Amino acid sequence: MIDKNSPLPIYHQIVEHIKSLIEKGELKPGDCLPSEREYAESYEISRMTVRQAVNELVSEGHLYRIRGKGTFIAERKIEQKLAGLTSFTEDMCARGMKPSSKLLRFEIVPAHNKLAKQLGIKENGPVYDIVRIRFADNVPMALENTYIPANLVKGLTEEIISQSLYAYIEEKLDLKIKDSDQAIEASVADEKQSKALEIKKGSPILFIQRNTFLTNGATLEVVKSAYRADRYKFLINMKR
Repeated sequence: MIDKNSPLPIYHQIVEHIKSLIEKGELKPGDCLPSEREYAESYEISRMTVRQAVNELVSEGHLYRIRGKGTFIAERKIEQKLAGLTSFTEDMCARGMKPSSKLLRFEIVPAHNKLAKQLGIKENGPVYDIVRIRFADNVPMALENTYIPANLVKGLTEEIISQSLYAYIEEKLDLKIKDSDQAIEASVADEKQSKALEIKKGSPILFIQRNTFLTNGATLEVVKSAYRADRYKFLINMKR
């Protein structure tokens, strides 16, 4: 694994070797990594060099530490490219994962002033208030709060939103979704979010707000989501 004559730093060789073992499935999520001492003795290198490699893998999310127990292989993050407007259900199915949801709230409420402006409706106009935990292969990925004008999208039921909401809107109501504006911020989980996502309070999350629009210019939805930062990452291709 280690070529001391290589121009590549030794710590970088260790990083790439461990990544390759993870990719091949030889190291699986939850597996305990050999100790720094074991690596150092096996390859006759310093523990400081091993620690530098492990620290980099931890910072990249490939490994995690438990005090007094060791360093373990982390679950792989779900990657979502920010190149097209798709639903959570469509994203998970495209990755060969089973999407599901737990409905926490489904009701029609009057839109307060700020929300009404975001949705382009009159203040106190009827709005679906939908709160769901979104799962991939039974693992909680996001806590999602969706607001939809009830006069625009009619006939929503709990059964419908348990499937793909976008499919119902486009196929059953014949409304055409055009695009969305999406903002992503780093945040930490509050008590409600930590309980829903099964993470510790104060754990890092990705807070996302998406405003989605129809081809006729109407605002379809405002969605506020808290994604687990340890299981989700977003990718974007940027051209000069």
